[in-house]
Amino acid sequence: MRVVITGAAGFIGSRFAELLLNDAERLGYDELVVLDALTYSGRRENLETFLADSRTRFVQGSITDATITDEVLAGAHAVVHLAAESHVDRSITGARTFFETNVLGTQQLLESARRGGVERFVHVSTDEVYGSIDEGAWREDHLLEPNSPYSASKAGSDLAALAYASTYGLHVSVTRCSNNYGPRQFPEKVIPLFVTNLFDGAKVPLYGDGENVRDWLHVDDHARGLLAVLEGGRSGEIYNIGGGTELTNRALTKMLLELCGADESSIEPVEDRLGHDRRYSVDWGKIRDELGYRPRVDFEEGLAATVAWYRDHESWWRPLKGRA
Repeated sequence: MRVVITGAAGFIGSRFAELLLNDAERLGYDELVVLDALTYSGRRENLETFLADSRTRFVQGSITDATITDEVLAGAHAVVHLAAESHVDRSITGARTFFETNVLGTQQLLESARRGGVERFVHVSTDEVYGSIDEGAWREDHLLEPNSPYSASKAGSDLAALAYASTYGLHVSVTRCSNNYGPRQFPEKVIPLFVTNLFDGAKVPLYGDGENVRDWLHVDDHARGLLAVLEGGRSGEIYNIGGGTELTNRALTKMLLELCGADESSIEPVEDRLGHDRRYSVDWGKIRDELGYRPRVDFEEGLAATVAWYRDHESWWRPLKGRA
């Protein structure tokens, strides 16, 4: 059986591809195809371990290209769709690409999956589609209230995926994760940006009062959650994937300063981001109860290991700093 992973040259996609390959024999997959356009944040270097395996094949191309998606998805058993434009700041200054990739690209994949007889489709989304929550945690049936062009485009892609389940009977499951961290994350995101800045003796830009709250999820835990949904997720259902560690941005920054041997003089307060959501928190009881998911990576240990990875892999991130 063939499984197709979109966006597999990115941060989350490459780690998911590695874990899936390790479990491929048990799941019955003997062919794994990775589809990636290799835009600025997708790196072929992220796939070196994966592509060394004879069961894998890499296809460079856009998910908006019907010729490519029809060819790659025809006869596949499953699709795990991670390809997306994902950086909120970039969406604020240039929203069109986000809607083209995230909404139209997802619709094209769904259509190719429908025509190609795909049996399972996992659409990977974000908790940002829910908006902002002052207290408590979002369940999967919460109203969608996105506040940025990025999150609005992901909400649109979620709805397209669910529509293909109800209209065409395509077996689609949607996942919504909290903030990811770990090795190989492009240094425009807060943790690798701050860490690599601190390694260079530069300031770290902290938005507003620094009291925005995020739930943190190690990329390995996210990948394990996606594997669980791929294997046992129900069609037409949404599964939140959380990490269980909520921190203000200021508290996270202090942890990174300590790990990098810096102090608070390295913090540079900057004007708050437009439409900056105050707090995210997902209730992941559904995936726990239905599929047995629980995060395994302790946040403090995972964060320290992540900082150590960037310290030991300067050759990976150094060429990217000017593009972040």
